[in-house]
Amino acid sequence: MALLPPPPTSLLLLALFLLAMSGPRQERALAHESGAELNRTAFPDEFIFGAASSAYQYEGAVREGGRRPSIWDTFTHKHPDKIADRSNGDVALDSYHRYKEDVKLVKELGLDAYRFSISWPRILPTGSLSGGVNNEGVKYYNNLINELISNGLKPFVTIFHWDLPQSLEDQYGGFLSSHIINDYLDYAEVCFKEFGDRVKYWITFNEPFIFSTRGYASGTLAPGRCTPRVVGNCSVGDSSREPYIVGHNILLAHAAAVKLYRNKYQGAQKGKIGITLYTQWLAPIFNTKSNDDAAERALDFSYGWFMDPLTQGDYPFSMRVLVGDRLPKFTKKQSELVKESFDFIGLNYYTASYVYSTPKSNSATKNYYTDSYTNTTQVRDGVPIGPATALSWLFIYPKGIRDILLYTKTRYNNPAVYITENGVAEANNKTLSLQEALKDDTRIYYYSKHLLYLHKAIREGADVRGYFAWTLLDDFEWNSGYTVRFGIHYVDYKDGLKRYPKKSAYWFRKFLKRK
Repeated sequence: MALLPPPPTSLLLLALFLLAMSGPRQERALAHESGAELNRTAFPDEFIFGAASSAYQYEGAVREGGRRPSIWDTFTHKHPDKIADRSNGDVALDSYHRYKEDVKLVKELGLDAYRFSISWPRILPTGSLSGGVNNEGVKYYNNLINELISNGLKPFVTIFHWDLPQSLEDQYGGFLSSHIINDYLDYAEVCFKEFGDRVKYWITFNEPFIFSTRGYASGTLAPGRCTPRVVGNCSVGDSSREPYIVGHNILLAHAAAVKLYRNKYQGAQKGKIGITLYTQWLAPIFNTKSNDDAAERALDFSYGWFMDPLTQGDYPFSMRVLVGDRLPKFTKKQSELVKESFDFIGLNYYTASYVYSTPKSNSATKNYYTDSYTNTTQVRDGVPIGPATALSWLFIYPKGIRDILLYTKTRYNNPAVYITENGVAEANNKTLSLQEALKDDTRIYYYSKHLLYLHKAIREGADVRGYFAWTLLDDFEWNSGYTVRFGIHYVDYKDGLKRYPKKSAYWFRKFLKRK
């Protein structure tokens, strides 16, 4: 039988008792639910807020300080037609020389942390330990790390963010060869040895899914490989096999680095190590059995491709069946090495898509993009999934960040997660005045709504430990070049790369201010 409500006096006493016992987190949650504006006080006290960046997109100075070319130097110079404005990262934001200025911007926002990547060819110019460690490169990152720490900021360090030394690509095909595992392991150990006394958060790889597919299936990112005349404008590659080989070698290199860190460095350095994965939220276009199955397959072929081995020791069943012998197999020892090889998972979330099933084909031409027998769209019955942005693939769908986090909680036993990238692009409109360009209301809407749904996911039990905005500054956005702006700060490319806080920077300062 239902309990009867207590008399008014008892109800008041009960309310006062519960309030006294609830603690500050419960009070914050109640304040938010009652309509108070969401801010950092609604999140756990230990929750980390930060901004993210990467070496090739920020540093510039590609021929300075002993650095040698990466595959991105080669790609942008040999295939400028694949970059929207035919640009490159030779100068980028010149953060190599202006890192103190940029750290100051992080500090002024009120953030707790800064995520950056180390340039492999700046540490090991030939890619291999046998070619020697570049002391100038080590000095640069020591200076950056020390500058962050002296400003009370936590360094989150990505060991590999796509800028493979060109020498390893030339020598044995880079990530197409298992030789990459030992070279990556040597490189990672130099990082642990040189910086691990101060770096407490390591990310082995950034977005292996994007690196594997766009670099080796569509050829739109470095090193630009795909099946000639079938998938894209490539002169060399095999889109049916190479993405899977690259993904496999990344997982093995990641697991080897985690084992090394845990066995040799973690005990003394007291840090944590993980990997950052990219995923959209993928929803069935209509609620039918066929579309539901298609959405699950699409998640398997993107997110599960890496999360299943990391949590269960093998690829998703759907991939093993549909890709067949083109999908590499783990030995028992490799499976054990990869399984649970993380302290946390980084998630990069930007957008969502609808998924529908496509008919199975008997075509002899196979490639990654047709293997799952699914297709995606961001429009249903003529209505977009959310507001459009300057990038054709990026529609604003904040609810998706909650959906992917709860999916991760349920399917993958609720691992510790950091949102390591989340952000929105605006067009680099050269006709706008500086004053007009600083009014990025779309970005404020994007961040506020995503943080709201992130907060909901945490309330529903997702173990999320931090959130990093992409990105601190407008930057070189890979094959989009400088045609779009993701930054919380505006960079004036025509006037000495001067940095200016956008309206979103002031919004973040207010959001992050502790009361």
